[in-house]
Amino acid sequence: MDILEAKLAVIEAGKQLVKCGLIARTWGNVSCRVSDTHFVITPSGREYNALTPDEIVLVSIADCTYDGEIKPSSEKGIHASCYRLRPNCNFVIHTHQLYASMAGIAGLDVPVKDEKSAAILGSAIPAAAYGLPGTGKLKKGVSDAIARSDANAALMLHHGAVCLGTDMENAFCVAQELEVVCKQMLLERYEQKTGNVADGFASLSRYIADTLKGDALTAPEFAAYVSEREGSTMLMTPAEGGDSVRIRLSDGTPFDTAVQYPSSAELHLAVYNNRDDVNCIIHNKQEDVVAVSSIGKTVRPFLDDFAQIVGVTARNATFDPSNGQKTAKKAVKKLKGRNAVLLKDNGALCAGSDMSDAQAIEMVAEKGCQSFVAAHMLDKGKATIKGYECALMRLVYKMKYSKQAKK
Repeated sequence: MDILEAKLAVIEAGKQLVKCGLIARTWGNVSCRVSDTHFVITPSGREYNALTPDEIVLVSIADCTYDGEIKPSSEKGIHASCYRLRPNCNFVIHTHQLYASMAGIAGLDVPVKDEKSAAILGSAIPAAAYGLPGTGKLKKGVSDAIARSDANAALMLHHGAVCLGTDMENAFCVAQELEVVCKQMLLERYEQKTGNVADGFASLSRYIADTLKGDALTAPEFAAYVSEREGSTMLMTPAEGGDSVRIRLSDGTPFDTAVQYPSSAELHLAVYNNRDDVNCIIHNKQEDVVAVSSIGKTVRPFLDDFAQIVGVTARNATFDPSNGQKTAKKAVKKLKGRNAVLLKDNGALCAGSDMSDAQAIEMVAEKGCQSFVAAHMLDKGKATIKGYECALMRLVYKMKYSKQAKK
């Protein structure tokens, strides 16, 4: 394939991955074979929607060498292995797609029962052993999984998936069918455990929450708001839509007393007044997140992107609007060193440097809660990523990739 044509295909695929929600921010990577000896791949740590052909890197299949100052994706070795092992593979997508990521937590091959799905994916999706992102261990785990299987995808433990295609369209078809198969596997697991038919993933979340929370006390419910720091004020807007209210950060007083004062204002104020790095807060009350928050426990990472973007853990705090200042202070303490905190029975508060950052944190926090559910459904509730590995990934993200993502 012509190199420019291949680069344009990679750029388009990156945009589609973001649009479809198969990746967040700069996570995941895309490549296209251009010959028997080379492929082009997305660069390391750059925003997909802003990529240009000059930023797509030409890499050698044999030894992963490349020319120029732009670094290719740290997972280039995985892509090179795919092209070496599969001569008919011309396009590779590494995704962090939801259901494949959750199914991969089990560390087991996933059988493909449906004939239509098997024709696209193969008879079983192999599971790859875990390795930290960008390491030889991760590359070996994925390479070994692909080498022992004829499948067009592999599950990456605690990480995501890699999907192989004859071209871009075929690779996307593989990724989409992989989601169908992995989701069905999780729903079937629920039916095996409960004897009931799931009405969606929310059934799994409710079941795990009811199983784990026991007699935990219920916290007061309060409405979700999105807020942004603007100079010496914050602007709070109901998450479900409605009138905004501007509040002074210094004393918490509103500019317009005719607008209803948010019950969670003191919580948002406490975050802004204690975290100079936070300029936007999103309160997520999606059903799966609320279910996990109701358990009242700290959530540890089952996936790499959670450790990197949210933090080494997401702690659980109780906020009571009737005792706002005191409970807000405790919640902020539990947010220290992290970008999200679970609010007992009220979902998660996601704090970012700007709206784009907060949205990425929200997406990964939500996925992290769903992964918590999936792990317990798969009887892998203790199979989290090791603490020192989480700390290392968090440090690398904070020092390197979060800055690159905003260039």
